Amino acid sequence: MESVESVIANLVAANRILAHENIVDAFGHVSQRHPENPARFLLSRARAPEIIEPGDIMEFTLEGEPVDAKGRRPYLERFIHGAIYEARPEIQSVVHNHSHSVIPFGVTGEKLRPVMHTCAKIGFEIPVWDIAARFGDTNMLVTDMAMGRDLAKSLGNGASALMRGHGCVVAGASLQEAVYIAIYLDVNAKLQMSARHLGGDIKFLSRGEVETIIGEGAYIGLERAWEVWFRRAGVAPQG
Repeated sequence: MESVESVIANLVAANRILAHENIVDAFGHVSQRHPENPARFLLSRARAPEIIEPGDIMEFTLEGEPVDAKGRRPYLERFIHGAIYEARPEIQSVVHNHSHSVIPFGVTGEKLRPVMHTCAKIGFEIPVWDIAARFGDTNMLVTDMAMGRDLAKSLGNGASALMRGHGCVVAGASLQEAVYIAIYLDVNAKLQMSARHLGGDIKFLSRGEVETIIGEGAYIGLERAWEVWFRRAGVAPQG
C-alpha cells in the first residue's frame, strides 16, 4: 500500500503533468482515493493545477465535505469526484478538465469514438451528460451531490464522459490510468476532428478491438508514458 505522503506527492505531480500536457489550464482537477480509507479521497484546494503543492492537498468524505479544511477553500466541483468514488468502488482516481478539443463533441451530436489504438481506453463510445436535462438553467458547474450523482450515472461503468458545454470527466483504476485516459481523450478528439476534415467515412476502432485493448488491464505503454510525462513536467515519481 502506498503511503499517504507518496500519494500526495504523485497527486501533485499529476496536476503538473496535466498542466504541462495542456489538459488543464487555470481550471480542472485530479483526485485520488485515500490509500488507507476508501470512504475518503484526496484533492487539492481551489488552485490552478500547475502551481499545486503538497500543502494544498485536502482530505474529503465521499459527500464532498472537507475533513479538516484548515482555512483552505475547496473546489466547487469536488462533488464530481465524491459521486464517482461513491458509485464505483473500483475507481481510484478521477480527472475533471475543460479540454477545448472535446467541447465540440459535447455540443454537436458528433460521437467521440477511438480512432487510434493508444486511445482505446477512453471507451468505445463516450456518453454526453447534459446538466440541463435534469437541473435546468444553471451556471454549468457540478456544485452538489445530486448533480455529481447524475453525472456519475451517465458515466456508468465507462472510463470517460463529456459534459455538454463544459468539459469532461475521466475515471481510472489508478492515478496513472486516469491521467493517461485524460490525455488520450484530448488526443483522440484532435485526431477525430482532423480525420473529419479530410472527408469520407472514419473507420473507428471496432468494439472488439477496444475490448481487447482494455482487457489487457494496465495498458502496455502506461508506465512508459508516465515516465516521459514526469520528465517533461520536471517532477519525479514517488513510492
